[in-house]
Amino acid sequence: MAISAQQVKELRERTGAGMMECKTVLTEADGDMEAAIDLLRTRGLAKADKKASRVAAEGVIVTALGADQKQGIVLEVNCETDFVAKNDDFLGLARDCAEQALKQGLKEVDALLADSSIEDRRKTLVSKLGENISLRRLQHLQVKDGVVGAYVHGSRIGVLVALEGQAATDELGKDVAMHVAAARPEVVRPDQVSPERLAREKDILVAQAAESGKPADIIEKMISGRLNKLVNEIALTGQAFVKDPDKTVGQLVKAFPGVEVAEFIRFEVGEGIEKAPTADFASEVMAQVRGS
Repeated sequence: MAISAQQVKELRERTGAGMMECKTVLTEADGDMEAAIDLLRTRGLAKADKKASRVAAEGVIVTALGADQKQGIVLEVNCETDFVAKNDDFLGLARDCAEQALKQGLKEVDALLADSSIEDRRKTLVSKLGENISLRRLQHLQVKDGVVGAYVHGSRIGVLVALEGQAATDELGKDVAMHVAAARPEVVRPDQVSPERLAREKDILVAQAAESGKPADIIEKMISGRLNKLVNEIALTGQAFVKDPDKTVGQLVKAFPGVEVAEFIRFEVGEGIEKAPTADFASEVMAQVRGS
């Protein structure tokens, strides 16, 4: 049966598959469009499964906020190269996944992956783009009387901040989220720094101060001062606000009566993923051309 250019075009638009693949499956399916789509999906799934073992350490961070800003989602979607991370279809998948997770109130990435439509779309995109794509992690924040602020920096760092208190504003939420993106705090308040962390840092400071030859009482004051400084560098509320270093984030928030930072989440693309050394770019391209 002769396959028309219009049929190939339609199948390409519906699936995103290559022209030759579309023509091949249409021929095998005797021009039946739905059967051809099923053939592409079957073969696409096989290709996706083959690529699933490859390290995906690039990608994007996306956020989604409810209309009333009482809840938000932050999601990391990974791929293998920065090139694919900028692809419109890849970005569309990431944004749609975040919106769907928000709409359905999902709090774990496994719940998102359990949606067959999302998984089918992911695998179809793997077939189209030729890279492993994974929905790596998702977190959800919600407040009762305040707002959830969000900030994404260059698609690679995403932050959600939960501000409790009726006086909290969208602008404050965004400002604090922007600060978290830049300053990388570990906890919200100084009292949340673990005793184990403090003890470890104190041991280091004691060893450093002992070499100074100063009297014990002076050393103790030095250690106390340095520990306080360290705690404020670790804790969000003790850090100098990035947009106005003359005030701390704690002072910034206190200007809004009754408002407190309840929690924050900071995602950065690829953090914690061990990326194996790869061949040079030219070799990788040649390997793909040869179908390996």
